[in-house]
Amino acid sequence: MKTIKNLFLSLFICFIFNANAQQKTYCNPINIDYGYCPIPNFVNQGKHRTTADPVIVNFKGKYFLFSTNQWGYWWSEDMNNWNFVSRKFLKPDANVYDELCAPAVFVMKDEMYVVGSTHSPTFPIWKSKNPTHDEWEIATDALKVGAWDPGFLYDKEKDKLFLYWGSSNEFPIMGTEINTKTLQSEGYVKPLISLHPEDHGWERFGEYNDNTFLQPFIEGAWMTKHNGKYYLQYGAPATEFSGYADGVFVSNDPLDRFEYQSHNPFSYKPGGFARGAGHGATFTDNFDNYWHVSTIAIGVKNSFERRIGIWPAGFDKDDVMYCNTAYGDYPTYLPTKDSVDHSKGLFRGWMLLNYNKPVQVSSTLGGYQSNFAVDEDIKTYWCAKTGNMGEWFQTDLGEVSTVNAIQINYADQDAEFTEKTLYKFHRYKIFASNDGKKWSIIVDKSKNIKDVPHDYIELETPIKARFLKFENIKIPSGKLAFSGFRVFGKGTGTKPKAVQNFVVLRADPKKFGERRSSWMKWEQNQDADGYMIYFGKDPNKLYGSIMIYGKSDFFFTGMDRTDAYYFQIEAFNNNGISDRSEIKKVE
Repeated sequence: MKTIKNLFLSLFICFIFNANAQQKTYCNPINIDYGYCPIPNFVNQGKHRTTADPVIVNFKGKYFLFSTNQWGYWWSEDMNNWNFVSRKFLKPDANVYDELCAPAVFVMKDEMYVVGSTHSPTFPIWKSKNPTHDEWEIATDALKVGAWDPGFLYDKEKDKLFLYWGSSNEFPIMGTEINTKTLQSEGYVKPLISLHPEDHGWERFGEYNDNTFLQPFIEGAWMTKHNGKYYLQYGAPATEFSGYADGVFVSNDPLDRFEYQSHNPFSYKPGGFARGAGHGATFTDNFDNYWHVSTIAIGVKNSFERRIGIWPAGFDKDDVMYCNTAYGDYPTYLPTKDSVDHSKGLFRGWMLLNYNKPVQVSSTLGGYQSNFAVDEDIKTYWCAKTGNMGEWFQTDLGEVSTVNAIQINYADQDAEFTEKTLYKFHRYKIFASNDGKKWSIIVDKSKNIKDVPHDYIELETPIKARFLKFENIKIPSGKLAFSGFRVFGKGTGTKPKAVQNFVVLRADPKKFGERRSSWMKWEQNQDADGYMIYFGKDPNKLYGSIMIYGKSDFFFTGMDRTDAYYFQIEAFNNNGISDRSEIKKVE
């Protein structure tokens, strides 16, 4: 009788925790069925999933997501559950790997338009009135002006269409007006903005903006019109770096007199698990809140191994454009009709419970050690010896904690595929225990039919547990590997105390001349897992953020040379977030 009772309880828990009917949060990187790299010389170090250069547009109350080389696109009604539509947009006789590279997507009146990057007349502009299905027709046979990393703005108030483009470490972002009937430029093309790394530290090339022998790239043009002003966004310094970011220039004219926004980069995430927030697009949800979708860097098997992140964004009362990435790879609220201030962020408040905590595994392949799955580094991963049913991974939270959500980030090891794959899926079960001996099923995806490379499970009802155990049933290909098995909720202890002795040192220009960098240090907090540094050029506009694990200093290379800055820091652990320090100003 006891065995039957326990079985019934397990099945009941399984049903409860897999319903997800009330899911209100998501977690970056977003969980979509990323295709595999199609370019042969990009997979010499291993076949892998990748995409980048994302665009989301809101069309007829639905969200449409396009990105590089996916042989199709996704749409969603809630920005959480994405449906893939399979199609190729290139002409059948086009012999190239970049099927839809850095696509441009825009809505004009009652139709959606799509075009990929092109320097030659091989790529049509397509249009659709019903893109939830594969119902497209050619709007014009070719974009004759040729544009790499294109971005369009249809200005409804003026009934005019504008095109912006550029991807170069030599040439600027260009712009032109496009005839709304012919969908062609009438010949007037103008250079609009370029990089100034001698003034803007974050635009310098390199992982830490310290590469002096290569010029940075400006790319990924995107235009947003807000309160009568035109916000021309661009990515820099290059897609493979954690500091990949988006900046913005502002003008009252769509093709002239753009000025660098003082609060730049506006989209920036150089630290944490999911790093990088460049080459993106800004869009509104169904409640008129702004969001920014952008590229996340991995760069292990190839420099262009990447994912997608979505971050709350907006404009403040002074029309300053911002994007909030603080705790942006922790559970984040999905769009809501409630009035929300995106400048304060949409972090749900569930903390990471298993950072650098003990783990056990069924097997380990070579140097892909088990602790790599809990080190908050997307570039490292644990790998089992096989991808067979029965391989398992167990994480110890250190104490019985409240578990609210789990994110499983699969890594690609010995993958077999290139290009887009359909009808592939992951299947697994997750068990919970208080003592490591008696286990209950809390997630049962043994019949899952979705490809979920960054699966995120928000438990409808929180549970209490110390140990979680993942048991593999099936993966699409290769060996079972995790870059991050991340458990979110709250521990039973106390949050860290406020950070002490926070110091920011900036070079004296009279002695050294270098003002684009600063060194920050603070007293190590023994109760902290990590720290969040906020920065900006106004004490009331600390929109920039940097997440740091395990260190008590940071060398910040993303400052603008001529401006004063303000900094603030807080500590966090599995129990919560400390009070913020006093704001520090550096001239």
